[in-house]
Amino acid sequence: MLASGTGRSRRRVPEVVAEPGLVVEDSASGFCGAVLRVDKGMPNDAVVLEDRHGKQRHFPLRPAAFLLEGTPVTLVGPPATTAPATPRRSASGSRRVTDLRARTARASRIWVEGTHDAELVERVWGHDLRVEGVVVEPLGGIDDLHTRVAAFGPGPRCRLGVLADHLVPGSKESRIVDAVDDEHVLVTGHPYVDIWQAVRPAALRIPAWPEVPRGVPWKEGVCRALGWGEPADGWRRVLAAVDSFRDLETPLVGAVERLIDFVTATG
Repeated sequence: MLASGTGRSRRRVPEVVAEPGLVVEDSASGFCGAVLRVDKGMPNDAVVLEDRHGKQRHFPLRPAAFLLEGTPVTLVGPPATTAPATPRRSASGSRRVTDLRARTARASRIWVEGTHDAELVERVWGHDLRVEGVVVEPLGGIDDLHTRVAAFGPGPRCRLGVLADHLVPGSKESRIVDAVDDEHVLVTGHPYVDIWQAVRPAALRIPAWPEVPRGVPWKEGVCRALGWGEPADGWRRVLAAVDSFRDLETPLVGAVERLIDFVTATG
């Protein structure tokens, strides 16, 4: 006879992780099946078992509630795992590089027609350009592009990319671009009269870019039609509406991406 105040030590029921595929039996109902998953819930988590006929049932994860090969066990949920961090993306959609100093500027350059073009490229591709060490320079127009290219002196380690507005067959811009013939120079462009038009109307909450009568300066005509004030006011509105490449028309996105790839190519 046991002395008062003493007792037989309780047998410890082992804990087993409820991994998918583990076959156990619910000791209360006799239902036997393989673990499909563990559902988190209140007040208790539950395990989903599926028997050999495909029938599924939920059982609370209670202490010593299951049999594993005839031995009582306590099923526990799998340990919590930290989901892999989603890579941060830049405005251009590329993977954002952190803790990296801007690269020393390459000899290669990207030229754009004006300051608005440069500001828009910087807003979307600025991170990429600093990582790659690419400088974007506004030309103030491309009328003398052939002369400017010759003075630049492109070469294998000094490539030149040029972004042109209104690059469509038969335009003045297309004739200027056709005069440039150098394997170390790539000219791309978009079909829009001005870089403003490369911003999607939806980003600006307008139905479409207005038609501007022939003979009226395009920016002034747009601002007048939309009630945006002076062109400087209109541009601030346009630039502020752009958060990423998704706010731009596809032809511009493709043209800039090609230029960056070209001037950063090696070998």
